[in-house]
Amino acid sequence: MLKKLLLLVAVALLLAMMAAGAGWYGMSWYSQQKVLSTADSEFVVERGDSLGRVVRRLTNDQVIKYPGLFELLARVRGVATDIYAGEYLIAPDISNGELLTMLVQGDVHYYNVTLVEGFTLKELLADLNQQPKLSNPVQLNELATVISGSIEGALKGGHLEGQFYADTYSFESGSSVASILQRANKKLNAVLQKEWQARAEGVPYKTPYEALIMASIIEKETGVPSERPDIAGVFVRRLNKGMRLQTDPTVIYGMGDRYQGGLSRRHLREATDYNTYVIRGLPLTPIATVGREAIQAALNPSDGSALYFVARGDGTHQFSNTLVEHNRAVRKYQISERRKDYRSSVQELTQDTTDQ
Repeated sequence: MLKKLLLLVAVALLLAMMAAGAGWYGMSWYSQQKVLSTADSEFVVERGDSLGRVVRRLTNDQVIKYPGLFELLARVRGVATDIYAGEYLIAPDISNGELLTMLVQGDVHYYNVTLVEGFTLKELLADLNQQPKLSNPVQLNELATVISGSIEGALKGGHLEGQFYADTYSFESGSSVASILQRANKKLNAVLQKEWQARAEGVPYKTPYEALIMASIIEKETGVPSERPDIAGVFVRRLNKGMRLQTDPTVIYGMGDRYQGGLSRRHLREATDYNTYVIRGLPLTPIATVGREAIQAALNPSDGSALYFVARGDGTHQFSNTLVEHNRAVRKYQISERRKDYRSSVQELTQDTTDQ
């Protein structure tokens, strides 16, 4: 009797071991099977979704088969309650096990948005607000409540132009426009303060904010990045000599929506806080979004003696030391030898109106 009982126990243990081995093998096999997707597919786990709800949607979306096994795999691994909410990009070559790991680790898909150098605040907001994966658009009149900190002097006149660093930002689907703006504002403050500490001696700015204003002008005037320090050098020398900057992008910015693609002498004589043909020194605020290179150029301008520059029509500029040289360059590049494919939004004057 005892032998028979021991035999039954041994058989039961053997069967249990075989069942466990078969179960382990089955889970291992299922874990290594590829998902059903044949192309990259987006999948969203909502906040509060249970494992069962997630598995049902994965099955309905034809991402996995044998939903019971997927749910069992999660329970065997002890991660049934560890699924993270977010949007995932499921590649067609991953396995069921890798998919479960992705959901548990919160390996959500990130999107990118770029704040473009040279964009005005109005253009920047329009671009952000139309991004399909960002939520809660922000309007101009809401900006003051969006950013918690700003550069000294940035609220002058209630303006927040130039307060957002031009860069590429990664974000999860559903992130708010405000969250991008806050990150861009914080990064601008950090970059500007760091570059301010490394500024060249003798630059004519009292505050980092004044350097930011100059950086925005450089950004709008520069077609070739390598010319930024040279453009900065011209403007800094003009400031140091008490000359007006006489830069068209500031006039255009001051005109706002009235600008329709051309500047007349009447526009250049119009008194605004931004018309650097009329005012001395810097305009009231920045006129565009900038990146590190423009800030570095403003704070570390090239040495030299050039006081003028004119667009050659290919994106580069001809720099001149005297007004006579400048007028000669204007006639050459904008009149007698003007390119058929001329590329420039700037129409320089052929006389110096510094003292007019």
